[in-house]
Amino acid sequence: MEEHSTWIAETVNRWLGPLIAPAKVAVLTAIYGWFGKPYVPGDPVIPEHVVFACIVFLACCIFFPLVRLTFSVEKPGRFQQGLELFVEALGSQMEDIIGHGGKRYLPMVATIGLFVLLMNLSGQIPGFKPPTGNINVTAGCALCVFVYYNYLGVRKRGLIGYLKHFAGPVWWLAPLMMPIEFISHLARPFSLTVRLFANIFGEHLIVGVFFGLIPFLLPLPIMVLGLFTALLQAFIFMVLPMVYIQGAVAEEH
Repeated sequence: MEEHSTWIAETVNRWLGPLIAPAKVAVLTAIYGWFGKPYVPGDPVIPEHVVFACIVFLACCIFFPLVRLTFSVEKPGRFQQGLELFVEALGSQMEDIIGHGGKRYLPMVATIGLFVLLMNLSGQIPGFKPPTGNINVTAGCALCVFVYYNYLGVRKRGLIGYLKHFAGPVWWLAPLMMPIEFISHLARPFSLTVRLFANIFGEHLIVGVFFGLIPFLLPLPIMVLGLFTALLQAFIFMVLPMVYIQGAVAEEH
């Protein structure tokens, strides 16, 4: 099925495409040349999923600093109270999963979870396509999690100490355990990528098909289900990094 670009992505490319095209061509030509292949410029200059991911990112950069100015210790508003409740609940869950001191990792986990949630929900806005409906976006988020928890493990134990925990509890199991553990860890970003992409892409595709059959009425139940899917997938994208962090920084006993 042919994929048509939305008017928002077309407008962004019309205005910003000529400015970005020279830099994009230069970088990709160098990369492709390193692999011995010629780079053929395509259209559009800025992919649609990048446009919508950047819109969500810029909206967060504008909205949350402005909302922060309205926060008050004496008279907290409803949004502030709801946000504090969310942070407390998330911090408590991190303490339960990661252990004592788990709240120190809350900024990373909460940020990527909120970013994924907003990208998921953006698909409910007319004219928008959820960036997480593209596997490149979900792969980028999954790789951020993968790099982050491995970095924490190396920082906590040192490179040699971190690699030792792949070897298992006894040394003679190392030849068996290390390949299994390495494959297991490499499968984590793949699992995060495919799970989020498949759910969001499938929901958005079904809504589009139903909207073409009976507009406004038939897609409504699927859109309501899509809200639940968006929340659930964002929650999973926060819980699994907690589990990965726990395995990377947990003390050996």
